[in-house]
Amino acid sequence: MRVYRERLGVPASWWQLTAFLVLLLGTILWAGLSIIAAVVVYVLLGGGSAAILLIWGAVTIEVTDNELRVGSQRLPLGQVGQIAALDAVQTRALRGPRANAAAYLLIRPYLPEAVYIEVVGRPADRPYWLIATRSPARLAAAIEGARPRSSQSAPCDDVAGDHAAQPATGEPADAPSTGRDTNAW
Repeated sequence: MRVYRERLGVPASWWQLTAFLVLLLGTILWAGLSIIAAVVVYVLLGGGSAAILLIWGAVTIEVTDNELRVGSQRLPLGQVGQIAALDAVQTRALRGPRANAAAYLLIRPYLPEAVYIEVVGRPADRPYWLIATRSPARLAAAIEGARPRSSQSAPCDDVAGDHAAQPATGEPADAPSTGRDTNAW
């Protein structure tokens, strides 16, 4: 069952600006040529620009009972850790200087706010998702509300002590240290 859905369409002001730029550039390119050349120039520029804006704004965010879908990416709700609705300043920091190169970012310049979603469990190839949205509080609440209904297992499959450090000498892990530094240069 779908809990939340949002399409990140491009705002009307961007369409208006693009139409103005197509007319301006088309007129410059057409100047001094035939009417047929003008039609071809306007159709190519207008069609190409419209296709780019439609493709860019076709991304959807969807929260179901067991997963989060953002565009073509999917995240099981069992792997969702901390969730935070971010304001414009926090979003700018996380998509700029504080960004992690391994994180999944779906950002749009016309959407200043976002939702931070921590990814837990293995594999941790993406530590968090930063998803731009028109209503970050509603998206965060939808993810939080759908998470308890998720039939996923625990977010982390670690067993206590399965990654405990073992000394290289074969001594038990709780043996007292002999003062040797095995990582000395």
